[in-house]
Amino acid sequence: MITATVLKNPSGYVSFECKGHAGFSRKGRDIVCAAVSMLTINTANSIMALTGTSINISENDGLLSWTFDGCSERDATLLMDSMILGLRSIENDYNSKYLTLVIKEV
Repeated sequence: MITATVLKNPSGYVSFECKGHAGFSRKGRDIVCAAVSMLTINTANSIMALTGTSINISENDGLLSWTFDGCSERDATLLMDSMILGLRSIENDYNSKYLTLVIKEV
Protein backbone atom coordinates (compact mmCIF):
# COMPACT_ATOMS: atom_id res chain seq x y z
CA MET A 1 0.00 0.00 0.00
CA ILE A 2 1.06 3.58 -0.67
CA THR A 3 0.81 6.07 2.18
CA ALA A 4 0.90 9.73 1.21
CA THR A 5 1.29 12.12 4.15
CA VAL A 6 0.92 15.89 3.96
CA LEU A 7 1.93 18.10 6.87
CA LYS A 8 0.56 21.62 7.04
CA ASN A 9 0.19 24.44 9.53
CA PRO A 10 -1.86 27.66 9.50
CA SER A 11 0.83 29.32 7.34
CA GLY A 12 0.72 26.65 4.62
CA TYR A 13 2.20 23.33 3.63
CA VAL A 14 5.25 22.08 5.53
CA SER A 15 6.13 18.74 3.90
CA PHE A 16 5.00 15.79 1.84
CA GLU A 17 5.96 12.12 1.96
CA CYS A 18 4.82 9.28 -0.27
CA LYS A 19 6.05 5.78 0.50
CA GLY A 20 5.30 2.21 -0.40
CA HIS A 21 3.99 0.35 -3.41
CA ALA A 22 0.32 0.08 -4.34
CA GLY A 23 0.20 -3.65 -5.03
CA PHE A 24 -2.73 -3.19 -7.44
CA SER A 25 -0.97 -5.21 -10.14
CA ARG A 26 2.47 -6.55 -10.97
CA LYS A 27 5.44 -4.25 -11.49
CA GLY A 28 5.17 -2.41 -14.79
CA ARG A 29 1.38 -2.89 -14.92
CA ASP A 30 0.33 -1.17 -11.71
CA ILE A 31 -1.86 1.74 -12.82
CA VAL A 32 -2.40 2.98 -9.25
CA CYS A 33 1.35 3.20 -8.65
CA ALA A 34 1.85 4.90 -12.02
CA ALA A 35 -0.87 7.48 -11.34
CA VAL A 36 0.44 8.31 -7.87
CA SER A 37 4.02 8.55 -9.16
CA MET A 38 3.00 10.84 -12.01
CA LEU A 39 1.00 13.14 -9.73
CA THR A 40 3.63 13.43 -7.02
CA ILE A 41 6.71 13.74 -9.23
CA ASN A 42 4.98 16.27 -11.48
CA THR A 43 3.95 18.32 -8.46
CA ALA A 44 7.52 18.42 -7.12
CA ASN A 45 8.88 19.33 -10.57
CA SER A 46 6.20 22.01 -11.04
CA ILE A 47 6.84 23.58 -7.64
CA MET A 48 10.57 23.82 -8.42
CA ALA A 49 10.17 25.03 -12.03
CA LEU A 50 7.10 27.26 -11.87
CA THR A 51 7.05 28.88 -8.44
CA GLY A 52 9.42 30.85 -6.29
CA THR A 53 9.07 28.27 -3.53
CA SER A 54 12.15 26.29 -2.55
CA ILE A 55 11.84 22.64 -1.54
CA ASN A 56 14.30 20.02 -0.34
CA ILE A 57 13.48 16.80 -2.18
CA SER A 58 14.48 13.20 -1.50
CA GLU A 59 13.74 10.22 -3.70
CA ASN A 60 14.61 6.54 -3.79
CA ASP A 61 12.79 3.25 -4.37
CA GLY A 62 9.30 3.51 -2.96
CA LEU A 63 9.85 6.89 -1.32
CA LEU A 64 9.41 10.47 -2.47
CA SER A 65 9.44 13.31 0.03
CA TRP A 66 10.00 17.02 0.20
CA THR A 67 9.99 19.78 2.74
CA PHE A 68 9.36 23.43 2.11
CA ASP A 69 12.06 25.95 3.01
CA GLY A 70 9.73 28.10 5.06
CA CYS A 71 6.03 28.22 4.26
CA SER A 72 4.61 27.37 0.86
CA GLU A 73 3.83 30.33 -1.38
CA ARG A 74 0.48 30.85 -3.10
CA ASP A 75 1.40 29.11 -6.37
CA ALA A 76 2.98 26.15 -4.57
CA THR A 77 -0.11 25.91 -2.37
CA LEU A 78 -2.32 25.70 -5.45
CA LEU A 79 -0.13 22.93 -6.90
CA MET A 80 -0.26 21.02 -3.59
CA ASP A 81 -4.05 21.44 -3.45
CA SER A 82 -4.28 20.04 -6.98
CA MET A 83 -2.07 17.06 -6.12
CA ILE A 84 -4.17 16.32 -3.03
CA LEU A 85 -7.35 16.47 -5.14
CA GLY A 86 -5.87 13.91 -7.54
CA LEU A 87 -4.60 11.64 -4.76
CA ARG A 88 -7.97 11.78 -2.98
CA SER A 89 -9.66 10.81 -6.24
CA ILE A 90 -7.36 7.80 -6.67
CA GLU A 91 -7.94 6.80 -3.05
CA ASN A 92 -11.72 6.96 -3.54
CA ASP A 93 -11.78 5.26 -6.96
CA TYR A 94 -9.36 2.43 -6.25
CA ASN A 95 -9.96 1.82 -2.55
CA SER A 96 -7.80 2.83 0.36
CA LYS A 97 -6.38 -0.70 0.21
CA TYR A 98 -3.91 0.66 -2.40
CA LEU A 99 -3.51 4.31 -1.36
CA THR A 100 -4.10 6.13 1.89
CA LEU A 101 -3.87 9.91 2.01
CA VAL A 102 -3.17 11.44 5.42
CA ILE A 103 -3.30 15.21 6.03
CA LYS A 104 -1.96 16.34 9.41
CA GLU A 105 -2.04 19.75 11.03
CA VAL A 106 1.23 20.46 12.86
